[in-house]
Amino acid sequence: MRFLIKVSLPVEASNAAIKNGTLPKTIQSILAEQKPEAAYFIEADGKRTGVIVQDIQHPSEIPAVAEPWFLAFNASVEFHPAMNADDLMKAGPAIEHAVRKYG
Repeated sequence: MRFLIKVSLPVEASNAAIKNGTLPKTIQSILAEQKPEAAYFIEADGKRTGVIVQDIQHPSEIPAVAEPWFLAFNASVEFHPAMNADDLMKAGPAIEHAVRKYG
């Protein structure tokens, strides 16, 4: 299943990693290991934030994705199931059923 993963780096921890030169190398290492479908970096809520799209087949894989961010940067990590357009089309019958029953 595809997940949108939001990784927020605390300002103090990420400032320290920038100053000692480890931030880009550590991010590169984590992404090379995890091989996400896509990774974007933005500001969100005043923090350096990564928005990562990753396929996770089983819940037991979540720690392997989250722990490097927790340990390296004291980051907060959120997992959100996500659909592409094809997935949304497949969900059509369930949506229609919900509309008939509850709408």
